[in-house]
Amino acid sequence: RPTQAVCVPAIHLHMTAATMQVSQKDFQKAQEQLKLLKKDPGNETKLKLYALFKQATEGPCNAPKPGMLDFVKKAKWDAWNSLGNLSQDDARQKYADLVSSLVSAESASQKKEASPEEGRHDGYETLIVTTKNNITKIMFNRPDRKNAINHQMYREIIKALEEAGKNDSTIAVITGNGDYYSSGNDLNNFTNVQPGEMEKMAKDGAVLLKEFVGHFIDFPKPLIAVVNGPAIGICVTVLGLCDIVYASDRATFHSPFSQLGQSPEGCSSYLFPKIMGLAKASEMLLFNKKLTAAEACAQGLVTEVFPDSSFQKEVWARLEAYANLPKNSLAVSKQLLRSMEKEKLHAVNSRECEVLTERWLSDECVNAIVSFFQKKSKL
Repeated sequence: RPTQAVCVPAIHLHMTAATMQVSQKDFQKAQEQLKLLKKDPGNETKLKLYALFKQATEGPCNAPKPGMLDFVKKAKWDAWNSLGNLSQDDARQKYADLVSSLVSAESASQKKEASPEEGRHDGYETLIVTTKNNITKIMFNRPDRKNAINHQMYREIIKALEEAGKNDSTIAVITGNGDYYSSGNDLNNFTNVQPGEMEKMAKDGAVLLKEFVGHFIDFPKPLIAVVNGPAIGICVTVLGLCDIVYASDRATFHSPFSQLGQSPEGCSSYLFPKIMGLAKASEMLLFNKKLTAAEACAQGLVTEVFPDSSFQKEVWARLEAYANLPKNSLAVSKQLLRSMEKEKLHAVNSRECEVLTERWLSDECVNAIVSFFQKKSKL
């Protein structure tokens, strides 16, 4: 019996020390995890965390009560004081549990955001492509690069247009993710090219561009652009090949070809003078004029402009109504509207790509792009 009386407290003491050690370790780990949270947990939770931290490190509240008008300090004092005589071990554990719940909630939220949307198509890295309610939506998805179009994105847009043309959707919609619709050609397409590879780069680029524009020309269903923000270059010029263009009032339209030593593409050399008149088209395509959404609408490039605050709601309500119209009737009617122009548009596309190949190989174009990057690096 005496032996048992000695052993029991020894075991109890050993377990208590181990529990304290784990609790302290968890407490330190929780402090590191808290720093990694991306979302603000809110003032109420932050006060709880503050109070538990103070209780865990200093024990029950021992600070003088702040004045009534010192709202922040008083809120902190009240939160700490409300814990009363909660032990430091229990405070550490509660702190760790609270941080763990915040981390789990944020992780679950991120997984939900990253989970595939209903009707999402697989096989895309630079786009989000979904088909829902008879609408195939092709969304540019390089928001960190202002949706600039690199070679991979060109190929993925071609693939998405091919799929959308063949599936059961009634209409297809192109839009951008983030603040920009698209900043156009990713100029990194032109960097890191060795002098001996310039000609191959230019010819391969022209082949890809010709195929890309050709898919817009031949697209068999109504194709609608939903321009959510600034649009530059190639993504502006192919708007002339879309059937409807809806724009937010914060969208702008810019095709700075001569600024970069290049020339028009996307059939804009033919369609823009037809749409807006030769003088206005020249101002935009030759002299780099940037149009506001209202100006682009007045000149016929944009169908309608919406306030940015209600843009998505108004446009998508309208698109869903369009998507309920008889599918075959829409497709046949589009073909009638476009059929007389198709041969001409393909000829224009070929010629524009030939001229661009020459431009890309010119010293003038190379110097203009180098100058652009130099100015950009100074900003």
